[in-house]
Amino acid sequence: QVQLVESGGGLVQAGGSLRLSCAASGRTFSSIAMGWFRQAPGKEREFVGWSRSSTYYADSVKGRFTISRDNAKNTVYLQMNSLKPEDTAVYYCAAGLVGGRVTSSYTYWGQGTQVTVSS
Repeated sequence: QVQLVESGGGLVQAGGSLRLSCAASGRTFSSIAMGWFRQAPGKEREFVGWSRSSTYYADSVKGRFTISRDNAKNTVYLQMNSLKPEDTAVYYCAAGLVGGRVTSSYTYWGQGTQVTVSS
């Protein structure tokens, strides 16, 4: 069992930055895949990025978002720079053994944190 607790969302102007955190407990953190997804109102949950030994990003965030991990703290971060209004969504972290770009690859999910980017 893995518990995920997210923090760091909020309201920011376009062009600004935010850093989301996802603290994990309950399993050896360094061996599991950690993903970030987001869901805007009326839309399906979409892939943002994922990390284990390497890191992968959606084209829409590549070059602006960075995933990092602190295995000593069992925490994964999503640094978001050059934010755009279309980045507005609820952001979720997820954990799983497989990893990847689809939601079905992940077993455990955080509660989500709202990110709102104003124009």
